[in-house]
Amino acid sequence: MSQFGLLRLRRFAPLFCAQFLGAFNDNVFRFALVIFVTFTVAEQADTDTRMLVVVTGAVFIAPFLVFSALAGQLADKYEKAHLIRVIKTAEVAIMGAGALGFWLGDYRLLLAVLFLMGAQSAFFGPLKYGILPQHLAAHELTGGNGLIQMATYVAILLGAIVGGALAGLERAGPPAVIASVLAIALGGRIAAGFIPPAAATAPDLVIDFNPLRSTWRILADAADTRDLFLFVLLIAGFWFVGATYLSVVPTYGKTVLDADEHAVTLLNAAFTLGIGIGSLACEKLSRGRIELGIVPFAALVMALGSFDVWLVGAADPPAAQLTLASFFAHAAAARFFLDLVVIGAGGALYIVPLYAALQARVAPERCARMLAAVNIMDALLMVVAALFTLALYALGATPQDVFLVVGILIVAAMLAAMANAPEFVARARALCGRP
Repeated sequence: MSQFGLLRLRRFAPLFCAQFLGAFNDNVFRFALVIFVTFTVAEQADTDTRMLVVVTGAVFIAPFLVFSALAGQLADKYEKAHLIRVIKTAEVAIMGAGALGFWLGDYRLLLAVLFLMGAQSAFFGPLKYGILPQHLAAHELTGGNGLIQMATYVAILLGAIVGGALAGLERAGPPAVIASVLAIALGGRIAAGFIPPAAATAPDLVIDFNPLRSTWRILADAADTRDLFLFVLLIAGFWFVGATYLSVVPTYGKTVLDADEHAVTLLNAAFTLGIGIGSLACEKLSRGRIELGIVPFAALVMALGSFDVWLVGAADPPAAQLTLASFFAHAAAARFFLDLVVIGAGGALYIVPLYAALQARVAPERCARMLAAVNIMDALLMVVAALFTLALYALGATPQDVFLVVGILIVAAMLAAMANAPEFVARARALCGRP
């Protein structure tokens, strides 16, 4: 059975729908809020728009650092399908508060709702990845994770487009956003009702509610299993790369290619297209197995795409501003789009086997806590990515220079991983037909 066959099975399809709608709703709300901040709050308060947008991003990421450890403990201790339904019910209530915030035009209430949305996502993460190895066979994990990754990035792109479009409807904007986020939340809750039970894997676990102590303990426990912790670090590295590139692409499109806002949106779609291609190709290339040999080649693909972006930056700029209609007529713009597709495809081929291997190899009684450690490291490295990008800009780096530096870091990190985990080398050689 191909990975698309999983979409016909009750043990996967409801979870797939619930997580897609959740990610979609997060981004509809977030991008509607960004538009609200950019064109309403900043003007009324005479405040720097860039600072307010940074604040909204920080408010969404902070709950992953605060609540992920608790989320992992709860997901191991209790039955997962029930917890998912509780979280999806909470999402409906949170979106109700968000609807009120948009109706009143209250920025502080909307920020509070954004924090609660981040918290809800932090609790959902260990559940959605932790339930997969309980509902899928080992040979289905690669395909299942591929579909989850593809759906997540499609949801992010669609959420950005829909959220921005709805918020730009002037007077009709707030009611449209309100109706959308509530309807999507209700759809996610309905889908969650069909998820089959997944028994508690550590029912005797004593919950530690201290966020600092429990976060440190979960990271320390993860680090005790050296091979698995390497997977955690490599997955977090993907989010470092992704966060860096997603923040740089709009600047690259505007300053290097002189593209308008619609053409820049097209560039963001290139990542999603690449992720979709890589996610679907991963199961074929791994032949139904969890194949870590793909990971070094995928890292090389990401690095080569990054290096080519740097080379594209040296091309002559277009004679006139690029629009959707003229974008692909300019060779450098078309090449940049293709590079982003290649980077996205490499990213999917890189992260899907790592997630599948982590889920398959970690002891079932601590699976969700290991995945919570992934969430914590992801959030930390996303913060590092923002500081890293700002530091490069402060040193005079151009957007294309950022791609060059990150490409070098990708190669260095993969070489270090291969030196510490010979399995990557052995499996890569096996894929090439060499002993």
